[in-house]
Amino acid sequence: MRVMVLGLRGFPGIQGGVETHAEHLYPRLRDMGCDVEVIVRSPYWDAAAVARATPGIRFTSLWSPSTSGAEAFLHSFLGVLYAGWRRPDVLHIHAIGPALFAPLAKLLGLRVVMTHHGPDYDREKWNRAAKALLRAGERLGVLFSDARIVISRVIGDLVQRKYHRSSDCIPNGVDIPPDIAPGETLAAFGLEPGRYVLNVSRMVPEKRHLDLIDAFPQAGLTGWKLVLVGGLSEQDAYVGRVRSAAERSPDVVLTGFQTGRALAELYGNAGVFALPSTHEGLPIALLEALSHGLPSIASDIPANQEVDLSPEHYFHVGQVEDLARCLHDIATKTRDADDRDRTKLWVRSKYDWHSIAVDTLELYKRVCRRS
Repeated sequence: MRVMVLGLRGFPGIQGGVETHAEHLYPRLRDMGCDVEVIVRSPYWDAAAVARATPGIRFTSLWSPSTSGAEAFLHSFLGVLYAGWRRPDVLHIHAIGPALFAPLAKLLGLRVVMTHHGPDYDREKWNRAAKALLRAGERLGVLFSDARIVISRVIGDLVQRKYHRSSDCIPNGVDIPPDIAPGETLAAFGLEPGRYVLNVSRMVPEKRHLDLIDAFPQAGLTGWKLVLVGGLSEQDAYVGRVRSAAERSPDVVLTGFQTGRALAELYGNAGVFALPSTHEGLPIALLEALSHGLPSIASDIPANQEVDLSPEHYFHVGQVEDLARCLHDIATKTRDADDRDRTKLWVRSKYDWHSIAVDTLELYKRVCRRS
């Protein structure tokens, strides 16, 4: 089966939830016999990205501008035209912005599967015009695709309520990584194993890094540090605010974007993972933290609650004092030696990438059988 993938910057080693999802999913579909071609965006596909490209998957770089918003819009338009020429068995469009062109794909005679990763129009960074385009993308993607995947029941309920369309709930997943001893990454950032709070996310307003920076000293974790992992664009105003807030505290560490062994070392040796975001689809970073057995806390938005942590691991979104309380309680909680192993087994039972790939392939086959 020939599958073409559209709606992401690229992978591996490119930051973003959709990118991480694709990085895990498509090698497994390749191993199941799919011929996978991924349409990637030219600003992210430099010599380094080409060198680390996943074997057995074709990557086609199409031009896109570097301007936020216009990047996804123009690249998706060109990607659908390219798909119309290449004629894959299935065009899989990820996210509601790129899904704006699902009607064009159908006009070109393509079978379209759309994955709804979350209502991106709720993100704080978009202006009114961009949010309108994203809402239109959601509507057109849902109504014109041959099948719809949602990564959480919350999104599935949204699709049913707004558009009266069914969907298949196929979540994000995790691999269970090996234990990684403290090494050069912790040494480089001056970190002690088990004595830092970790956050891994894109540096965008809805991730609420400033809430976490404000809450950390209130949590009273003497001798601990707060580690924020995420790309630090020099031109981004929000990143500038995070930098300024971090500079006021010697206990806040900004590592920049991390991947591979360095990121695994940071996950594997943290004391607590914290996710204070106001918007998620199904949070891959939280699942990855749990795959390391890491005690984790999250804001009480529906997407985070769907992960189904016990109630004491949630705090009220946007409430810094409650975040500080929750952080203190979980960081200082006494645990037995097997607690991390139990967490790993639990998350693997719910979010297994192999099962996710099997379900996705079955959906592809179902779509192809209809025509």
